[in-house]
Amino acid sequence: MYTDAKELYARHGVDTDAAIRTALSIPISINCWQGDDVIGFEKGARALSGGIQTTGNYPGRARTPEELAADFEFAASFIPGAKKLNLHASYLVSGRDVDRDGIEPEDYRFWVDLAKRMGIGLDFNPTCFSHPMVVNNLTLSSPHREVRDFWIEHCRRARRVAAYFAAETGKECVCNLWIPDGFKDTPADRLTPRLRLKEALDEIFSERLEGVVDSVESKVFGIGVESFTVGSNEFYLGYAKGHPGVYQLLDSGHYHPTEVISEKISALLTQFDRIPLHVTRSVRWDSDHVVRLDDELCEIAKEIVRDKATDKVMIGLDFFDASINRIVAWVVGTNNMRKALLKALLEDEARLKADQEAEDYSHLFAYSEYMKQLPWSDVWRRLEEVGGVKGGFDWYSDVKKYEEDVLLRRV
Repeated sequence: MYTDAKELYARHGVDTDAAIRTALSIPISINCWQGDDVIGFEKGARALSGGIQTTGNYPGRARTPEELAADFEFAASFIPGAKKLNLHASYLVSGRDVDRDGIEPEDYRFWVDLAKRMGIGLDFNPTCFSHPMVVNNLTLSSPHREVRDFWIEHCRRARRVAAYFAAETGKECVCNLWIPDGFKDTPADRLTPRLRLKEALDEIFSERLEGVVDSVESKVFGIGVESFTVGSNEFYLGYAKGHPGVYQLLDSGHYHPTEVISEKISALLTQFDRIPLHVTRSVRWDSDHVVRLDDELCEIAKEIVRDKATDKVMIGLDFFDASINRIVAWVVGTNNMRKALLKALLEDEARLKADQEAEDYSHLFAYSEYMKQLPWSDVWRRLEEVGGVKGGFDWYSDVKKYEEDVLLRRV
């Protein structure tokens, strides 16, 4: 079937072998927090708060760093292609009783050792939620100087951890900053909290660090901050544009329901040389569902490929679903992202762009629809073979056996 598919695509100027190689080479940063419901490994770990929550109680949640690492390695064995592991600061593995404003690179040596063993990179995030110093849903924009100072120091130290990851793995580390700051009801003053946030960011990013790609992540709203979000899209876009080396991260669930980030990628590429992404799936609003191979995911991948931005767009995943087997979520969500990239790489891009430039919109419409029916799934099966993973649906029985032998024994 692959031989037939290869010949068919070749008639349209598409080299399927090259598409497979490219698709496998694009790193996808896999979110560690899918494996343990965003709880982390701090002493006295707290329930989620700050506009964020996980729903579901599927058995087998990872309870220790060793369990999470084992689950991730097992999931990765069914995910072909280049990978990174994306960590939150709350996933430190330390013998010290340390608060977030005291974290050190050595608190994350466990994850560096895992990354080296697997030959993957690491990304990082300050954890600015689920903590007593989130006072009235405010962190870096708080009116209390001691609250701001606590989170500024945490974020500065998180950036140093990211630099440590980059130095140890030899791969750039995206250090992404998201805060839950906002108000439940309509504020009397929107400007002052934003001025405080800007001042705090200036302090955080004042230190230049090698190998770190800094990003700031906007959001429309969160639970408990429904009426006003300090770190809005416009605020962070303006901040990133005015501060070289800081980028705006696009999260596909953090915009109004009629907005899509596939449309925003080309706009940002005119202004920035990097675009960090968090790919998730919102259901009616931001809900961080496991990524499906839906139209918007395919459009995101098309933009990355058509804009020749596979080395500029830094793809990360962000979902946490505790209603299904967490390893299944990792495998399906990550592979769907790579399937979308492969589908985009299998387009006759040159002809489609030529049609647009020639204003031959009839051929553009008909030909782009025709390309959808070509046998991309036969090429995906070949990609699985080249990537050294089980093809088709055979992996699922292995995951169910792992569930029976390992996950269901966690009580």
